[in-house]
Amino acid sequence: MADQTSVSIRNLDLSFGAVEVLKDLNLDIGAGEFLVLLGSSGCGKSTLLNCIAGLLEINAGQIHINGRNVTWEEPSARGIGMVFQSYALYPQMTVRGNLSFGLRNARVPKAEIARRVKEAAEILQIEPLLDRKPAALSGGQRQRVAIGRALVRHVDVFLFDEPLSNLDAKLRADLRVELKRLHDRLGNTMIYVTHDQIEAMTLADRIAIMRGGRIMQLASPGEIYNRPANRYVADFIGSPSMNFYEGHLTQDAQVFESGDFRVPLAAYPFDSAQPGGRPVTLGIRPEHVLTGPMAKTAPVAMGATVEMVEPMGSDTLVWARVAGLPLRLRMDGQAAVAPGDQLDIGLDLARAALFDAKTELRL
Repeated sequence: MADQTSVSIRNLDLSFGAVEVLKDLNLDIGAGEFLVLLGSSGCGKSTLLNCIAGLLEINAGQIHINGRNVTWEEPSARGIGMVFQSYALYPQMTVRGNLSFGLRNARVPKAEIARRVKEAAEILQIEPLLDRKPAALSGGQRQRVAIGRALVRHVDVFLFDEPLSNLDAKLRADLRVELKRLHDRLGNTMIYVTHDQIEAMTLADRIAIMRGGRIMQLASPGEIYNRPANRYVADFIGSPSMNFYEGHLTQDAQVFESGDFRVPLAAYPFDSAQPGGRPVTLGIRPEHVLTGPMAKTAPVAMGATVEMVEPMGSDTLVWARVAGLPLRLRMDGQAAVAPGDQLDIGLDLARAALFDAKTELRL
């Protein structure tokens, strides 16, 4: 990723009537970066993408693309290519016709149109489909054509609005890999909207997790997974989600307590000195609960009772209870475990997360 900024958003406000959708939003996206806007429905991610594209008129703020202020420019003048959730292909046209339609309207010379269509078809591996109409294509093939229609424009910034959500699970996985390869090959800036955390984690250079029109955390996938900035991010990322326990720090801030559940915090990496006695939330991911021989050597070791087992093939999800509290943990797919079993478990507090109970920010 280059050092220069490709897309810059400053103090952006957008309201629909009395409803504030985006409020004082700031975001810089590097040239060649793959940035994913991630969040649940209604968080403002698609609205933000539409503001960048020029499909919505903002109330305040500025949008710059490649150093040029495009805040009030038409979508066609912004130098972007957009791929929507729906394929939006012209049914009466062939694939070749769909790919070339925008270029023909822009009066690009015929030879250049043919060259760009051929190039896009080769990149997306749809050369055998050029003379077919959309009705004769599968969902994955249609989405490739939709991506190709943006590709032929030769722009620096691509916008994707949940492009894989209409596909089945296998096609989503296949096209996800193709999008990653496409970005590696082209090096263009890509801004991608999704509610699917797997897409976000596998595709992104950085992820912006949104909630209520605001960015809750902007960081690399690894940083967001390992050091969530607040409880919302910690809960949103991970499947199954993080185990949360409400409790408090002891007066010396060395132990987390929640009833009979006591966890020494000597190995926890506090961001700063913490006052004791404060109410906090402890978060532990299911995959970070140690079992077997490793459990007995962990910084915190205890026993748990298995309540339910979910075999997933490659791994097994176990629902257990420890010190009277529920605990989800992930074990090897071949683990011989059944309801009623007693498990030795261990907790590595270096991989846990503590949040202030009031602000929900990481400690």
